[in-house]
Amino acid sequence: MYVSEWENDKRTISDRYAAILRQLLGVTDTELRGGPLVVAPSMADGYDDLLSRIDSASSVSESMVKTFNAQTELLRTMDRQMGASGLVDQMTGHLAALEDALNFAVLPSARQPVALALAGASTLAAWQAIDSGAVERAWRHYELAKRAARDAEAPMYLAHAMAEQAYVLCEAGRPSLGADLVRDAQRSLGQAGSPRLRSWLYAAEAELCAHAGMPDDCRRALDAAMATIPPGDGDRDPDMLSIFLNGAHLSRWRGNILALLGDGEAVTSLYDALDVVDPTFVRAQAGLHTDLAQAHLARAEYDDAHGHLRQARLLASRTSSVRQRRRVDLLSARL
Repeated sequence: MYVSEWENDKRTISDRYAAILRQLLGVTDTELRGGPLVVAPSMADGYDDLLSRIDSASSVSESMVKTFNAQTELLRTMDRQMGASGLVDQMTGHLAALEDALNFAVLPSARQPVALALAGASTLAAWQAIDSGAVERAWRHYELAKRAARDAEAPMYLAHAMAEQAYVLCEAGRPSLGADLVRDAQRSLGQAGSPRLRSWLYAAEAELCAHAGMPDDCRRALDAAMATIPPGDGDRDPDMLSIFLNGAHLSRWRGNILALLGDGEAVTSLYDALDVVDPTFVRAQAGLHTDLAQAHLARAEYDDAHGHLRQARLLASRTSSVRQRRRVDLLSARL
């Protein structure tokens, strides 16, 4: 009854139910209520208050920036295990605190550390928005991440934000434009980035090319990614904590890309990745089972495809991943 009255504008959503619905649906308060964006009144009332905010921002210490980054890391861990939908309020508040600190910081020595923290947090928030199906919010977060990366003079973070933003274009049905954006990110980075990030960019280019129906470009980029990935089990670069990538992760990604191309080799790569996937990466496991279903469908192995789709649906439900559930539904329609 309440849902019917909310939808027909016969009852407003109370704050109590709004808090519940935001977590269930993975939306912000503005997206839920459908109203105009409400801008909070400025706390800077005259020059005295403005100078007070500037002084406060200039005193943001190294330990405070570490606290911001630790909060981002906690939200990243919660996201990969439980999904993004229940983190909307926490993520919104975290970004607001970082933006506020940056807006009133004056000198580069104060701005750059906060801007770098904001760039990392914004790309995480954007990817969570993609996973929740909120593509406009994702786009805005990536624009914020790019501005923050430029402010921080951090070309690696800028290239990463540009390349991830290409996935919004892909989800919107413009994969070729997304591939062009990834290539622009590569050009903007040049040789300044770490091998792990360059490998990630090549793999992203390969995936976008596969979606765009450019198999030759896809395979060239995939070969470059495999040739560039650093050896060893380590998956994080100290200069680029937003990236999780090692040989095992790239093997799974390669299988996903080959499955998009309908390549029979995809099954072998994906099963190899399934054997070594980190169990805490629940959403990644959902994607892996979805990739295996797609690979088996390409080989007309329908029983195997059905089994992996069932597992993928269960895992996607655990994380409330709209993006993964959409993939599962599209593949289920082909069985």
